[in-house]
Amino acid sequence: MKPDDPRFGNNGWADLMIAAQAGDAAAYRRLLMALDRWLGRYFTRRLPSATVEDTVQDTLLAIHEKRHTYDPARPFEPWLAAIARYKWIDRLRSMHTKPTVTLTDDIAIGDHGDAVSSAWSLERLLRELKPAQSDAIRLVKLQGLSVEEAADITGQSPSLVKVNIHRGLGRLRTLVHGRADDE
Repeated sequence: MKPDDPRFGNNGWADLMIAAQAGDAAAYRRLLMALDRWLGRYFTRRLPSATVEDTVQDTLLAIHEKRHTYDPARPFEPWLAAIARYKWIDRLRSMHTKPTVTLTDDIAIGDHGDAVSSAWSLERLLRELKPAQSDAIRLVKLQGLSVEEAADITGQSPSLVKVNIHRGLGRLRTLVHGRADDE
């Protein structure tokens, strides 16, 4: 019988845990894989399916954190069952305090196509400006920084930032009107 076989039982799991406590990483990995399957079955019978995998992971983490508390002179299965039971109770409590809502497939989702197209068009237009102008416009007009903050970031004087914004916006106006005339 292999360690991941459910009939392997607590003697095999206990042996793997003892080896893991002694530093055998391969034994620990096999133990966690076997416990992952067992815990999946354990929680599937007790919890909604949406919470099973998270509870299994929480339990495996608790086992990892508490592995030093396992006493090799005692049976492994009751030790494991106690941790699983506490994690099950924790999950039930959290479900009670944070009720879940079933989502339907007909949730209205806004269309962001126009915003994406506009952002792409604006980015394309800004690339046609001088870098100092596009940087000043991005920082002050799009990101909402002050002229002084933009000056600190770009290394320009505040008055030069204002000039670059003014000239850049003028150039953008010309580009937009020129393209509108072409259409």
